Amino acid sequence: MGGIPMPGRGGIGKMIRLLIVLLVASTLAAADGRIYYLLWFDTEDYIEPAADDAALRIATDLEKLGVRATFKVVGEKARVLEARGRADVIRALSQHDIGYHAENHSIPPSPAVYLQPLGLLEGAAEFQRREGRGVDDIRRIFGVTPSCYGQPGSSWGPQSNIALRRLGIPAYMDEGSQVGYLNQPFWFMGMLYVFNLGPYSMRADLNDPSKLPAAYKRFDDAVAELKAKGGGVIHTYYHPTEFVTTEFWDAVNFPHGRYRAPSDYQRPKLRTREAAEQAHRILVDFVTHVRQTPAVTIITARQLPQVFEDPNPAVDVPAIRKQLAESIDIRGAASAADQLLALLGFQRMYVDGPAERGVTTIRATAIHRDLFERGKADAVDYIERHHRLPSHVWFGDERLSLADFTATLAGDDGGATVAVRKGNLAFERYIAAGAKRSFNWAIHPEDFDGSALLEMGRLQAWTLKPARLK
Repeated sequence: MGGIPMPGRGGIGKMIRLLIVLLVASTLAAADGRIYYLLWFDTEDYIEPAADDAALRIATDLEKLGVRATFKVVGEKARVLEARGRADVIRALSQHDIGYHAENHSIPPSPAVYLQPLGLLEGAAEFQRREGRGVDDIRRIFGVTPSCYGQPGSSWGPQSNIALRRLGIPAYMDEGSQVGYLNQPFWFMGMLYVFNLGPYSMRADLNDPSKLPAAYKRFDDAVAELKAKGGGVIHTYYHPTEFVTTEFWDAVNFPHGRYRAPSDYQRPKLRTREAAEQAHRILVDFVTHVRQTPAVTIITARQLPQVFEDPNPAVDVPAIRKQLAESIDIRGAASAADQLLALLGFQRMYVDGPAERGVTTIRATAIHRDLFERGKADAVDYIERHHRLPSHVWFGDERLSLADFTATLAGDDGGATVAVRKGNLAFERYIAAGAKRSFNWAIHPEDFDGSALLEMGRLQAWTLKPARLK
């Protein structure tokens, strides 16, 4: 009888060994994820002229290494470089990537302070009014639209994201604790965020060469961890002024939000020549180590959109109904907003979260089918007109909060009435709880409390979801 010939005993052994090799190889291939590394510099000190030379040297040294970094430039810094005739610095930075780091950084009021009393839309308009000039000057002086934005200090506000989208800036790159997702990049309010990376945000100590081997090990360990997870992002940030001064220029001039006129600016204390040289050597040595690490690709913020998948995934509606009725959370690559939009029949689109926290006034345990369909249609119309989720949905003269509407919609079994359900907003855990700690910065007023900004962040966390590498 014909068939597949069976190998002999020796052949079986060879086949088993081959299968083991192939299995191990496939496992390693799955774990051999690509690591992307971002090096960025908050280029902000417009008071100390030595900071200009520090930026020039850093840009030149990195270019010699074949490494492109992202220089997030303050609007006033760009204008000061122009006024000082530092075309050499502008040219050197232009060989790298140019991001944006606020209009004047620390002259009060800083972004979080002026955004705190404002709502979502008013705050977005105010951010654009105050910060748009700096973006325009970056375009004029460097010839490019900034690739990213990052707040000064911890002066974060969710309204900024709407304004940044209007200004043509697609990415938010900084460090902070206000919002985050598992120490890796994420999408928030339509922006690609590299933020709150935790152990994957690292720096070599510029003041102590003996700590450099430990910095290498931290980096190598982070690479190994992320490779085992299938890949990820690591970043390092500095300020050019750190390489030439021993104290920050803004803490000297604007502590706790105090205003100081330009005629009274005080220059920060400078490093010794030897200490400055040491700082530059440590940077070059650390970046050289990164560059020589296998499976690590150094990119700039401008390249970020190219390495991540489409942020608007398809949603399996039947699979999410029961889950949403019990807990409104991020699932896979889909935000809570993505899932709600899918339930409402929208196809892969972005909307902002609600402007306010809605309150449920319906006391009944169920809503008649006709009334429910009217309210549902009204919610669809609101989203289409405003490109934003509603705070609540009306059913006659009563309403459901957005959370309760989502849970109720997910639990709809198609009967003559729809049972009212209470929504559990599980995704809000990704927004910080401690406002004072999250907004602790030497430039904020001593009594500053960013609680209102974190509450708005929770409302906008409907849009939060992981950024998946291609």
